[in-house]
Amino acid sequence: MNSKLRFGVLGGANIARMFVAGCAPSERVEIAAIASRDQGRADAMAKELGIKRTLGSYEALLADPDIDAIYLPLPNALHAAWAIKAVEVGKHVLCEKPLAMTTTETKAMFAAADRHGVILREGYPYMAQPQTIALRQMLRDGAIGPLKLIRSTFSVLFKDPANIRLMPDLGGGALYDAGSYAASLIRLAAGHRPKWVQATWQIDGNGVDVTTLANIEFGNGLFAQLSCSFDAAYFRSASIAGDGGIIETNYLNHPPMGGPPLLQIRRGTTLALPLEPLPVPDGNGFRLEAEEFAALVAGEAGWHGASPEESVDIALILDAIRASAPTGAWVSLPE
Repeated sequence: MNSKLRFGVLGGANIARMFVAGCAPSERVEIAAIASRDQGRADAMAKELGIKRTLGSYEALLADPDIDAIYLPLPNALHAAWAIKAVEVGKHVLCEKPLAMTTTETKAMFAAADRHGVILREGYPYMAQPQTIALRQMLRDGAIGPLKLIRSTFSVLFKDPANIRLMPDLGGGALYDAGSYAASLIRLAAGHRPKWVQATWQIDGNGVDVTTLANIEFGNGLFAQLSCSFDAAYFRSASIAGDGGIIETNYLNHPPMGGPPLLQIRRGTTLALPLEPLPVPDGNGFRLEAEEFAALVAGEAGWHGASPEESVDIALILDAIRASAPTGAWVSLPE
């Protein structure tokens, strides 16, 4: 492998443009090619973003011997099929969240990667941010005592019915977009999968959820609440309460976009105690995540993103929410 990990971008979605631009200054990764089913679209993006090569099909990108890894930003419903095709030809894959539409697909993707000796990871740029790395460390250190309550929310307004995020056939809906972030933060904080989930949602005329709420019980005195919406203004926040204090974060992907990174802690149990802001640097999450992925491929330590176990648990949480929401019944997760 070259000194830089050579990424090929599978598709010309807007998020792909953001990924390419974010990675441009990196000394660890190179965006070597982009593929689109529309050659003109690929050529236009390559010219705009300084990508050296374009290919007119996804298959051509997977067959390219000069590509080490695939960045996969296709619509949610296409993740599993194309990730498996990529790992089967020996490409490492960094796949946008959610990794897949079901736990069954998620497990099949990791199994395929293991069979072919390559690395597959689910992309959550906020996890590579210093604010989240510091959050993980504080929780490992027991900074607020045993956890009792987690609240995680993410809303962003989408109204255009032509937006793929609102198309059921492509895996649209708030739960599998914003909700996967909220679920991942809950799993990150808890450190293990929950036992039960109960949910409700609002479905739009297209048949996708525009707002989803869930109660999550872990069985050890820890409870969580998840909320996500495409029907409310942008809001992204999480609070984690233990029996010895609280931590608050906005768990941003790319601060200062969306505001400065927020991480603050109250070390104690009374309102009189101040919230202590913890200064953390910011940066482009796509670059930070891609560079950590390159280190992982090279056999180095330093991956702070979702582990395969965490990704499976996130998929289980999303499956359980989707199963519960139509009736509001409690759904149990497998041990």
